[in-house]
Amino acid sequence: MSGSIKPNISLDVLDKVDIRVGTIMEVEDIEKSDKMVKLVVDFGDFTRNILVGMKKEREDVTEVKGKQALFVVNLPPKKMFGEVSEGMLFDIGYNDGIVPVLAQPEKPVPNGSRAG
Repeated sequence: MSGSIKPNISLDVLDKVDIRVGTIMEVEDIEKSDKMVKLVVDFGDFTRNILVGMKKEREDVTEVKGKQALFVVNLPPKKMFGEVSEGMLFDIGYNDGIVPVLAQPEKPVPNGSRAG
């Protein structure tokens, strides 16, 4: 299932990645895409729109609404399908060819809590 381990990185490189817990408040369809949806995510002090390709991965994409998950919040904004994505969902399974699942805290934590 798992591929080879990626090359080693230094801790200072890892420290640059800002991974935070956010609650998915809305899941909006992007009609121009057969794959993408827009998540509106609450990070406590700020809210972000994050585009994710989960349409073909789930029967009901709205099932993630209200759930907490991990997101990378310090990527440059990227415009896709007329929308701007302001981060990346940190999910599990896509690269291993299984249906992806959310990377979630084991119990509720404040939105904006940092991972790492």
